Amino acid sequence: MKKSHPTFQLISGFVFAAALTGCQTTAPTIQSSSDAEQSFDGLHKVDNSKADEVWARPDFDLSGYTKIMLADTGVEYRQVKNRGRTRLERSKTGPFIIDDDNRAKFETLINTAFKEEMQEIEKFSIVDKKGPDVLLISSSLLDVISYVPPDAVGSRSHIFLSNVGDATLVLELRDSETSTILARSVDRRSAETIGHQFKVSNSVTNATEVKRLIRFWARRLHENLDSFIEK
Repeated sequence: MKKSHPTFQLISGFVFAAALTGCQTTAPTIQSSSDAEQSFDGLHKVDNSKADEVWARPDFDLSGYTKIMLADTGVEYRQVKNRGRTRLERSKTGPFIIDDDNRAKFETLINTAFKEEMQEIEKFSIVDKKGPDVLLISSSLLDVISYVPPDAVGSRSHIFLSNVGDATLVLELRDSETSTILARSVDRRSAETIGHQFKVSNSVTNATEVKRLIRFWARRLHENLDSFIEK
């Protein structure tokens, strides 16, 4: 039988990637028994987490950290078959290929949005050098897909979308000096319009939905790191 021990530190310090709608009454707990489910790098599974998956060291503790170092977000795109040059050559539903120009814009957008939100953190200072009290936060967006047809930009016909794309966010907390992994969160989300309403798809509205999603993830992170220090 797998044992779990409650960890209020984990609730405050790492279960930040995504809030579920409604109330969650069961506290996240790190599996701690000898048969605990473990990741490839020795982290223990966290039960009742808000994100899709959370893993942490059984002795997870952030009390020795006062500074944060942010690594640029790495991005991995899903390979898609919709490589045709005309609308008829592509499926109507996507996902659609993201060209190099739009990939560069997307990556600049997410890194800027994440770092701007993290600048609002109160209890940690942001630094760019490693140190004994520096927590390294790295993020990766995996399996990024787009539902925005390439013809949407500059097209005379209106295209309405409620979801511009999906991505899986992997957030990792590490000791900056040793690179020791402390915790990992994995969460898949869609960049959706508010209320899932259909809106005209263009570069402005699409960027707005992407920013909203990235800021949501970053805000959950900085709010919970701040609250952790108060415990």
